Amino acid sequence: LEEIPRPVQDPGNILKQGYLEKRSREPSFFGSEWHKRWCVLTQRDFLYYANEKSKQPKGSFPIERYQARLDSQLRKDSRKKCCFQLLCPGKRSYEFTAPSPAEAQDWVEQIRFLLRDLSSLTIPCEEDEEEEDEEEEEDEEEPSKDRDSSDSMNNSQNSTLNPEELELEPEGNDIYEVLPGELPNSQ
Repeated sequence: LEEIPRPVQDPGNILKQGYLEKRSREPSFFGSEWHKRWCVLTQRDFLYYANEKSKQPKGSFPIERYQARLDSQLRKDSRKKCCFQLLCPGKRSYEFTAPSPAEAQDWVEQIRFLLRDLSSLTIPCEEDEEEEDEEEEEDEEEPSKDRDSSDSMNNSQNSTLNPEELELEPEGNDIYEVLPGELPNSQ
């Protein structure tokens, strides 16, 4: 099922935009038809409009699981080196022609960059983190920057705990500075 078309509300969310020719889904009597569309790539979606002044897109789809690739087989004319496809298993594929081969390459690169970025946003679950910690302990020769940053995160979390939850070391061995008003006056 395709998403309900919606306008791009945040122009800061746009990664790339411009005119492309989009191949229509239904071929006409004369073969496949290409229609000029204003295309917009956002951080999550690919949208296409009748023109750049249109408020409502003619169509949109989430870009997340798509793959982008140049495809000179889409056209037989002089613009065949300007073509690219967006493919996703089990979903509709989209075919476009850019104004130039360099512009087609740029669209493909921008989409691939976005897809790599989206796939890197995966947050590991606790089991994955435990496995990583075990692997880090085995590799003691190589200091890990991740461990240092996670330790500093843990330290900053300690400051948000209730005073009763903190185990205080004997005086003189404190590694944290106690600010007035943070803990009950124990002196």
